[in-house]
Amino acid sequence: MELTRRNMLTMGSAALAAYGLGALPAFASLTDDEIAKITGGAETAAGELTITAPEIAENGNTVPISISAPGAVMVAIFAEGNPVPNVATFNFGPLNPTRSASTRIRLATTQNVVAIAKMEDGSFQRASAEVKVTIGGCGG
Repeated sequence: MELTRRNMLTMGSAALAAYGLGALPAFASLTDDEIAKITGGAETAAGELTITAPEIAENGNTVPISISAPGAVMVAIFAEGNPVPNVATFNFGPLNPTRSASTRIRLATTQNVVAIAKMEDGSFQRASAEVKVTIGGCGG
């Protein structure tokens, strides 16, 4: 390959892009770290915890999320692709018999939304839903 100005610019841009991608934080590991803080490293299992989210969100600024967690005392919601993964935390007392909540969250990109529930017996349950965020409602 001949070393021309165009080839040099192409190689330099590729090297800069590769370096920049290596310097980005791994958001999934940030989510795992936040979940570990809540659970204290305890295992999470599937259970009665359910998370309801749209499969496709036309506007990532207001994505409706609802959770139902019978027997839970606390539920935390995380967005794996956001720079700050902890999006919401709900604490339930004895006067809330449904143990459910809903909110709207902001998602940066297409990603998994994860809910972690602390149950009355001290165990933890996990549920997740993938939300595809489209730009301008154009689909895909």
